[in-house]
Amino acid sequence: MPRLQREAAAAAVDAAVAATPAPGAPAVTSVETPAETPGYWDEACRHLGRRDRVMKKLIPRFGEARLSTRGDAFTTLARSIVGQQISVKAAQSVWLRFVAIASPQGLPLRPAVVRELAVDAMRGAGLSARKCEYLLDLACHFGDGAVHEADWLAMDDEAIIAELVAIRGIGRWTAEMFLIFHLLRPNVLPLDDVGLIKGISLNYFSGEPVSRAEAREVGEAWAPFRSVATWYIWRSLDPLPVEY
Repeated sequence: MPRLQREAAAAAVDAAVAATPAPGAPAVTSVETPAETPGYWDEACRHLGRRDRVMKKLIPRFGEARLSTRGDAFTTLARSIVGQQISVKAAQSVWLRFVAIASPQGLPLRPAVVRELAVDAMRGAGLSARKCEYLLDLACHFGDGAVHEADWLAMDDEAIIAELVAIRGIGRWTAEMFLIFHLLRPNVLPLDDVGLIKGISLNYFSGEPVSRAEAREVGEAWAPFRSVATWYIWRSLDPLPVEY
């Protein structure tokens, strides 16, 4: 089966399982650290409103809502893996069920706990076999000290991407989500993101298919706040705020 068909099939399985409550699964509310929002957000909105006609109309629709981070690198990367190739709604459902088994008392997610989880339990939360492998490998990297969080703030975007994609299951898309949602980097344009491409198609090209080159050209007008514009494009497709 071609790679894209395999990914689509895996996504369909994930989404279907996510929509089905696990037998006897407890209700869970994820307890997380307080959110931090970017200090550059208001400036970015003013800039985008001046430079881009679509953003000028789109930004006011969402009031004071904005991107936020929980400040936990491991949780952000884990959520990005869970969200690969499925909708925001399905990803949230799977995530809450995963947290219910990884941290049933609502404590912050810990690599040492995740790496000891049984694969069957993780599958029961709605994760594909491949995502289980990725999450366990991520937990091992953090638990073994192979991830150097202290250096990230001093590194540029491409250097951080290069370090993260060395972890199994983290490709460029996941690394870019980490830059946007954890490090709050302002100028990331994730051209591998299907939601971004769809949103550009609907908002700028009347729903016509859009190439990566065309999407990149649209994004040129958003610099140096392409992460912010991307967030609003996502919101135009789904009013549920995107979180990782």
